[in-house]
Amino acid sequence: MAWNEPGNNDKDPWKNKGGKNQGPPDLDELLNDLGKKVTGIFGGKGNGKSTGGSSPFGKKFSSIGISLVLIIAIVVYAFSGFYTIKEAERGIVLRFGQYSGTVDPGINWKWTFIDRIIPVDMQSTRNLPSSGFMLTQDENVVRVEMQIQYRVVSARDYVFSVTNADDSLSQSLDSALRYVVGHATMDDILTSGREQIRQSVWQELEKIITPYNLGLIVVDVNFKDARPPNEVKDAFDDAISAQEDEVRFLREAEAYARGIEPRARGRVKRIEQEALAYKERTVLEAEGEVARFNKILPEYQAAPEVTRQRLYIATMEKVYSNTSKVMVDVEGGNNMMYLPLDKMMQQSSTNRAAPQAYSQLPQSTQQNSSINSSPSNSGRSDRFNSGRN
Repeated sequence: MAWNEPGNNDKDPWKNKGGKNQGPPDLDELLNDLGKKVTGIFGGKGNGKSTGGSSPFGKKFSSIGISLVLIIAIVVYAFSGFYTIKEAERGIVLRFGQYSGTVDPGINWKWTFIDRIIPVDMQSTRNLPSSGFMLTQDENVVRVEMQIQYRVVSARDYVFSVTNADDSLSQSLDSALRYVVGHATMDDILTSGREQIRQSVWQELEKIITPYNLGLIVVDVNFKDARPPNEVKDAFDDAISAQEDEVRFLREAEAYARGIEPRARGRVKRIEQEALAYKERTVLEAEGEVARFNKILPEYQAAPEVTRQRLYIATMEKVYSNTSKVMVDVEGGNNMMYLPLDKMMQQSSTNRAAPQAYSQLPQSTQQNSSINSSPSNSGRSDRFNSGRN
């Protein structure tokens, strides 16, 4: 017999009464039955009969379930609002899409589905390259590559001032670079003017981005490369090599000048010192001659003939001391040399060396040595002195 046939109430899953198929039971009856079972579990007593209406316990159980669901939902919602901002970041809070504030690094809480957090990196240094073929002031085409480094200093301005701050900075860099290259010559770009162009691009970029308040600061500008088109690269390489040679030659000339100038100054100083020494020596010699003359004058006034003879003998001694002499016996009529030729040559070489040492002595010393060195003069001097006495 099927469960849905009349009279088979035992197998009716819906427990219909009267043997009639009345459809699914009412929800209140199910809650009532569930309440009775829960009451039986916790020691309660039920009347075992359904009154056909909703019981107070069923209504209470239903309110408890709803409260439990609400509590769980509130707990889940509360935990879903926690978020973390990294140390290098700042958080922009949007409440219903409108700026509400900025949060610091750490664990924070937000209203889920109401607040939106946009983290912004404030410490990392970012790189932005720029390159392209550009026209110079002298109507040449050159390819320039430049790179800037920047970082965020204001999170709110970085997010809200423009649509995309990074893209705006890139366009500003292209504009500044083309402006500076367009006002420079190709030789400056390729050789000596690279540092000046780098500084000019930096200044022009700062001037462009300042009115937009991008919340960015440019940390550095790097001039990476500048080269002419490939079609004229060889010619420009030769020109650059020539300029480098010119600089090298200038450096070598400056080094030579720095090396030769001290030697020239030293030579000039030496000549000046020699001139001063010659002047002093000449003055001293003149003063010595004057002193000698002053000494001789009283002697000459006392004995003019003797003094003249003495001066004559001293002069002849000085003259003959520098020449080679040959003694000849005139009285006997035999012209025989008393000195051999080898002795004469030796004496000649000795006499040539003697004036050099003799000339280095003061004039008064030379005269005295010339007069006193001759035995005959010494004898005459003695006789002169004795005659005076």
